[in-house]
This record gives sequence, structure tokens and C-alpha cells, in this order.
Amino acid sequence: MAHVGKRVVASREGIDRKKLYTLDAAVKAIKERATAKFDETVEIAMNLGVDPRHADQMVRGVCQLPNGSGRTVRVAVFARGPKADEAKKAGADVVGAEDLLEQIQGGNINFDRCIATPDMMPLVGRLGKVLGPRGLMPNPKVGTVTMDVAAAVEAAKGGAVEFRVEKAGIIHAGIGKVSFDEQKLIENIRAFADSVAKAKPSGSKGTYIQRIAISSTMGPGVKVEPASVLVTA
Repeated sequence: MAHVGKRVVASREGIDRKKLYTLDAAVKAIKERATAKFDETVEIAMNLGVDPRHADQMVRGVCQLPNGSGRTVRVAVFARGPKADEAKKAGADVVGAEDLLEQIQGGNINFDRCIATPDMMPLVGRLGKVLGPRGLMPNPKVGTVTMDVAAAVEAAKGGAVEFRVEKAGIIHAGIGKVSFDEQKLIENIRAFADSVAKAKPSGSKGTYIQRIAISSTMGPGVKVEPASVLVTA
């Protein structure tokens, strides 16, 4: 049997694993139990009533967190000429074309978000097997294939969080840090849940958002009453 440390045992005390908490109570419980020596990420997990194996039940999108994610996001941009200059001015960490392609093919992937202008996609497409599994492939559905590279870079740096449903019908995302005050975390969680709700696919039948839970990186999960989270039906 795996050994459970004292800190983990202590963090679980007072949490009823079967109870659904209001969002306010859940956030308070998470913050009180975040005792790691670093600024833990607050994460959300949403169980959806979809089967992603069917194209009409895929859920994907992006949410601009109102209070940012608390993460330092490194952004790479595939662009040439004036658009490359625009990306650099907006704060992109890596900008290039064929040189960036070679860098990535060589295994040097030192960025968290990848953006491309539409004319660069034939080049970027050659990196599908490298960027795809990492969730870094630019996609127009989430605003990472665009001519407005400055806005895309600023959004990524400012707290834009992409989401995509996994095979089991679950969406995971980091929506802030435990150092955020409770109200900012609540606003971020509601904004994220609202974006997922609005991304409901046409093939979803029955209850779309079935369960929601939040946790910190090293803390216990707390189940949340969906009605206390959702701001739209």
C-alpha cells in the first residue's frame, strides 16, 4: 500500500468526498489547504456528457480569464515580414519561419503557445506530429491562426486558456494561483465554465455539464455544485 504523507492527510481533513460544495465554499477550502512551499495552481476538472469520438460531440475553445492565469506564458509565432515585426512588438518570445521550423524539429520547444499567420500554415503543418500531441498546434478555432498576431500574443500573455475535451469526456485547466484572492478565483472559474458551456456541441444530449471539481496542485479535490458555477444555461 502506498504511504500517504502527513501533509496530504491533513489537507484532506474536513473535506467530504461525497458532498457538493458551493463555489465560494470550495474555493475557500482549496486556499486553506494549499500548504506547499510554492504558489500552487488552482485547477478545474469538468465531466461533460459528450463522446469526443464523434465529430459532433467535440468540445474545444479558448477562454480569456478576467484575472489572468498567474503563469508566465512563452509564445512562439510563425510569421514573416511586417507580421513578424508586429509579433515581436507585442511581446512574442520566439518569432520565425523556416528557422523556427528547424528549431522545433531539432527538439527545441521552449514555448507554451504557438501562433501562426494563415499563410504560414503549410509550413507549420509539417510539425503536426510534433506540436499536435503537445497541444501546441495553431488552430483558427481557438484564435491561434490569425492575421492579428499582436492581439493573439497579448491574449496568450494576458491569460487566455485553451481547452479541449479528453477521450473520457473530461476537460482540465489551470485557472489561477492560490495566491489570488477568493473573488478573483471565483471570477476566473465562472468565466472558464461559461466558455465551456457556450462551446456545447450539437451532438450533446442530456446533461452537458455533469460534474465539476477544483483542486490545487498538491491539495485535495473538492466537488462543486454546477449550479453555483454556471452563469449561463
